[in-house]
Amino acid sequence: MNTTEFNQFLNQLSLEAVAVIDTAISLDKYFPIDISEKNTDLQKFDVSSSEEWEKYLTSYLKKNDKEVAFGGYLEKRNLYDRSAYFKKLAENEKRNIHLGIDLWYKANTKVLAVLDGEVHSFKNNNNFGDYGPTIILKHQVNSEIFYSLYGHLSSSSIEKIKIGDVFLQGNIIGFLGDASINGDYAPHLHFQIIRNMEQNFGDYPGVCSKENIEFYMNNCPNPNLILKLDL
Repeated sequence: MNTTEFNQFLNQLSLEAVAVIDTAISLDKYFPIDISEKNTDLQKFDVSSSEEWEKYLTSYLKKNDKEVAFGGYLEKRNLYDRSAYFKKLAENEKRNIHLGIDLWYKANTKVLAVLDGEVHSFKNNNNFGDYGPTIILKHQVNSEIFYSLYGHLSSSSIEKIKIGDVFLQGNIIGFLGDASINGDYAPHLHFQIIRNMEQNFGDYPGVCSKENIEFYMNNCPNPNLILKLDL
């Protein structure tokens, strides 16, 4: 399938919103958030501090009478400036364009398989600002194979699983981690769709540079084609 056909394929997998965190949280409690460089609120606190992020998110959600903040696909973010991990110094290539959807909620929240699948790989990506514990599921629908990535999980999420474990849509695959394990972020899920894993194991870039955006847009389509959080 070409990119347009694959996007249509993803969009047709469900006509309704698909939960990727605890189904006890109703969809009307979700609210979009912009944490791109355009959000001037981010100039009012120390964005390098996970504690300050938690305070900001709590305030933002309370103001809007919501529980889960979500968004971020293809956002250009200054957040990653705090970590050298996102910059290839030799090439002067800055990675700051986000390739997944983030769902900001409380630590230890259930994380659910978005579709039927099996564990492709898992790993604790413990660089500062990285995913922390991460699980990648492999999905096959008819003849089409693709992957979903779940980042910023708890340590316990990867303690007992093994490659090849099968999860059905809606099964609990893990739990959200806190800042001490999730790369030093406010608790949230990074959810990403990947067409070609390119030999990666337990990890895949969740942020890219403007120089490589065309490739990653094709390989990592908008996860909201499945989640449909804006319905």
